[in-house]
Amino acid sequence: MKTIAKNIRHLRNLKQLTQEQFAEELQVPRSRIGSYEEGRSDPPIEMLVQLSEYFKLPVDILIKNDLTHAVDTTFIEVGNQRVLFPIMVDEDNENLIEVVPVKASAGYLLGYADPEYIEQLEKIKLPFLPTGKHRAFPIKGDSMLPLKDGSYVVAKFIEDLRDIKNGSTYVVVTLNNGIVYKRVQDQLEENGSLLLISDNKTYEPFEVPAEEVLELWEFTCSINTQEYDERELKLSSIVQMFNELKVELRSFSGKFSRPDLI
Repeated sequence: MKTIAKNIRHLRNLKQLTQEQFAEELQVPRSRIGSYEEGRSDPPIEMLVQLSEYFKLPVDILIKNDLTHAVDTTFIEVGNQRVLFPIMVDEDNENLIEVVPVKASAGYLLGYADPEYIEQLEKIKLPFLPTGKHRAFPIKGDSMLPLKDGSYVVAKFIEDLRDIKNGSTYVVVTLNNGIVYKRVQDQLEENGSLLLISDNKTYEPFEVPAEEVLELWEFTCSINTQEYDERELKLSSIVQMFNELKVELRSFSGKFSRPDLI
């Protein structure tokens, strides 16, 4: 069966419409819907435009992409022409998330707007994830310790920058800085930017103008790909503890003056 035929049937079923009800919505005979869904005829361009407007999906996605793994019709529009695919499932109805590979992370900036590129990404199952559209991104460097270089952050797509939670961590896909994982401070009202902050204080915070933010993904969980040694575990646990208590560690060059504390 042709992709468009499968997509029309699946999207109609997601909306819980019979062929007759769907035909009434589109103001066409029911037999035409049956013909399209069974692949006996192809929708003419006028009907493709009508289907595109009804499902709020670009015509090329309706024609080229297999949408039968979508579990709902919540396709998120980003910009004027792009659509972020909804939650996908496998044959066992288990949720799937796309994984951006380390070697291809640079190519993500070119392909993030291309449904065919996203569809070709490897997918994994993480059944414990909360509701929302998730994707896994590779982490480079040591700016967000204790996450190690090569780890992955699984994050949920955030459609509106105004939904940012100050101080929380996000994967930010930027026009000029690539894919970065940082703590984010909302400065939209002050100067129309986001302040990106590293947990490793040897890295200075930097601002990104809102118009340069291509995508925003809120941290859900991390996947470490390397084993921690004992020293790293002790250090990371101490740092994490003080971070949670919002205590800033300072180094002292002198000694305490009280004898009973020496």
